[in-house]
Amino acid sequence: MKTVFFDIDTQIDFLFPAGALYVPGAECLLPTLAKLNRYAAEHSIPVVSTMDAHTEDDPEFKDWPPHCIAGEQGQRKPAELLLERRVVVPADPADVRIDGAQQIIVEKRKLDLFSNPNLPRLLEELGADSYVVYGVVTEYCVACALRGLQATGKPVTLVTDAIRSINEEAAARVLAEFTSAGGRLLTAAEVIR
Repeated sequence: MKTVFFDIDTQIDFLFPAGALYVPGAECLLPTLAKLNRYAAEHSIPVVSTMDAHTEDDPEFKDWPPHCIAGEQGQRKPAELLLERRVVVPADPADVRIDGAQQIIVEKRKLDLFSNPNLPRLLEELGADSYVVYGVVTEYCVACALRGLQATGKPVTLVTDAIRSINEEAAARVLAEFTSAGGRLLTAAEVIR
């Protein structure tokens, strides 16, 4: 059974107190996030890492403060979350080769990772039987990932100690919706045992 890990928006602007859209407590996730990514690399499990890659005048900034501007420090992933062999899939249509990549960084300009036009072909090429999801923010980008991946009809697991939310009530609604649609909730230790 082929599993693919989805590492959602674990970027400096979200994970650290100095970040433009800091998620309170997200920096505490770093050891668990790094452990999941390393485990995937050690077991030949592809990691799809989504990354906001906004322009300076991005339309999303009407709803959110400017964050994750492409090429700036806040848009980057912390070094401990990067795997050695990686490829970037841009937010615009492109022909990207993923052969041999441990980590596939999927750029996006909207909350939903499925807004990247290259994602359907990428999922087809990966040929996963199941998905494991973690990252930030539970009630926004993680929720979009969960819904989109569940729509593929493949089993989806959410790593409960590798996510963080801003609004606990909204996050609880996302988890309830996810589990009622057949999603599984596991800890990182349960995923990597």
